[in-house]
Amino acid sequence: MAQEHAYDYRAVKGFAISSLFWGIVGLLIGILISLQLVYPQLNVTSWLTYGRLRPLHTNALIFGFTIPAAFSIFFYLVQRLGRTQLAFPGLAKALLYLFNTAIVLAALSLFAGMSQSKEYSELEWPLDLVIVVIWVMFAIIIIGTIVKRKEEQMYVSLWYILATVVGVAIVFIGNNLVVPVSLFKSYSVYAGANDANVQWWFGHNAVAFVFTTIPLAIFYYILPKTTQAPLYSHRLSIIGFWSLVFAYLWTGAHHLIYTPLPDWIQTVAISFSIFLIAPSWASVINGYGTMKGQWEQMRTSYLVKFIILGITFYGLQTLQGPSQAIRAFSALTHFTDWVPGHVHMGTMGWVTMTISAGFYYMLPRIYNTELYSVKIANAHFWLVLMGQLIYSVTMWITGIRQGAMWQAMEADGSLVYSNFIDTLTPNYAFWNMRTAGGIIFFAGFLLFVYNLYKTIRLAPKASSA
Repeated sequence: MAQEHAYDYRAVKGFAISSLFWGIVGLLIGILISLQLVYPQLNVTSWLTYGRLRPLHTNALIFGFTIPAAFSIFFYLVQRLGRTQLAFPGLAKALLYLFNTAIVLAALSLFAGMSQSKEYSELEWPLDLVIVVIWVMFAIIIIGTIVKRKEEQMYVSLWYILATVVGVAIVFIGNNLVVPVSLFKSYSVYAGANDANVQWWFGHNAVAFVFTTIPLAIFYYILPKTTQAPLYSHRLSIIGFWSLVFAYLWTGAHHLIYTPLPDWIQTVAISFSIFLIAPSWASVINGYGTMKGQWEQMRTSYLVKFIILGITFYGLQTLQGPSQAIRAFSALTHFTDWVPGHVHMGTMGWVTMTISAGFYYMLPRIYNTELYSVKIANAHFWLVLMGQLIYSVTMWITGIRQGAMWQAMEADGSLVYSNFIDTLTPNYAFWNMRTAGGIIFFAGFLLFVYNLYKTIRLAPKASSA
């Protein structure tokens, strides 16, 4: 802690608070839209219908919670790993204000029904331009800090941070090339199957460079620091990094199996999806290997519980995802509730647990205090774990049931369930269970925010400035 004065944590603190705020907003909207599927009377006005709130939910948690969490923790990590102060602190402050302004405008535009109708890329072209400016500012700060680092060795977390910076820029710009026709409307430069292919090249790589490289950067720093054990294999981490970055870029078309997209493109995506098991499990093995002789800490350290369960869910996610890419499996589960079950195991289990570990580790240190309550942190862990499992498992069950009912045929080849409503109404019980899981998860998240709030309040005044 002797060199703590050398670091600039003002933007770190600001983005952490932004992330927690938008996390609460995004989760509340998620609970509401889960209820709207069962109770349509909750679609009270056009601004609050499922069709408008669902993209607001995804954007709030991807861009409102995860991205500012990355800004916060990355600004901390590049300073610590580079042993240097954050480059361009004034730019970082401007980025904080611009980012939150953009999030508010994005929310208002989605409430108003302005949309490009592309998954994870709904925002119209003026806001896309603002996002590009935000990302350029972020890149300048990150790259500038790394360039002026005093530590020559680039630890693997820095590799994943740079992958996030470059990867998001490439896929976001590539997918959002549009022709504006008015201030609030534009049309993609791509058409038909090409548009779908580019969209899912972006969509799946948004998962790669937001929901994968961000938590991996955090994981590789927090686990050795928390356990006080050396990383199991630095070489394995680098092999995992390069193979993951190479393979992920080719997997997007597995979202388009049995579509007009050429079969060879689908097959390439399936092949690389299966290959992704290897680099993903390189990180899982690295995590478990680092825990050798340290497994007792799963009982004694709330931080270790979060980070190890997080990497475990990542490992399960990257077995389930490639399995879904196989044509026969996709025929059963595509368009069913299995898919949101798969997605939320990753977002609620892997991503949120790892970010939680990052904040729990980082914030007490930068505020020069101790965590307010370890008991509350443990309660947070068990609530989010239970909530996520209830959510995911119920969606897997109903997803398999849906797929089986859609494919069920009579002896004469006619559909057993020719009326779609007959396959829909059995979902209600599972959807109510999903909502219950979401509420439990949200309760845990509120404990998390409360614990961090009280921790910050404990800080000496000089550290809170």
